[in-house]
Amino acid sequence: MAQQKNSVFATLSAINLNDKVEKKSNLTYLSWTYAWSEVKKHYPDANYEVVFFDDLPYSHDYKTGYMVFTKVTIEGQTHMMWLPVMDGANKSMKDTEYSYATRYGDKTVESATMFDINKAIMRCLVKNLAMFGLGIYIYAGEDLPEGETTAPTITSKPKAEAKQSLPLEVGDSNWAKVSAYVSDNKASGIEAILQQLSRKYSVSAATKKELVKIINNNG
Repeated sequence: MAQQKNSVFATLSAINLNDKVEKKSNLTYLSWTYAWSEVKKHYPDANYEVVFFDDLPYSHDYKTGYMVFTKVTIEGQTHMMWLPVMDGANKSMKDTEYSYATRYGDKTVESATMFDINKAIMRCLVKNLAMFGLGIYIYAGEDLPEGETTAPTITSKPKAEAKQSLPLEVGDSNWAKVSAYVSDNKASGIEAILQQLSRKYSVSAATKKELVKIINNNG
């Protein structure tokens, strides 16, 4: 009997990218070159598109700033993603310079340039690929991809205790966030979604039924 082919999400979410990421301002970043290379290794026909607005690769509002959008298609499935154009402190950039107050004094956000917009587009592409599973554990704040349960052993330090799963119940403080995640990723299927949620939460049979309802109601 032929072995069943893994889904795109299962395949890409299992890839460990820890040796290809870098940290800036307490955030973890994955270069678009590594991300796109990994996708093309597994799915050579994958393609992406930058969304244009009146021949410009961004949407702009003078009050809120710039937003860029991408679309990725793998194995006939397309996901769209968006990302604001931000400076090094992750503050939204606008068409004019502006200041904001902090406990350490006023800080300035420079006006956006095409260089900033280009960087945002490629970061948006990486986030878009996470919708297919690639590096999604990075956005979830986890250390390892699906299928790997332990990090390399460091003999000079004691092994950290495993994190306990949080119970997930309808109506609790995390329910709105989880519901939105399930709705946005419904195309991946309930089993793939449960695999991701199980990293942080313990999901009861009753809660699983509610998650299935979210998928069906948004179908």
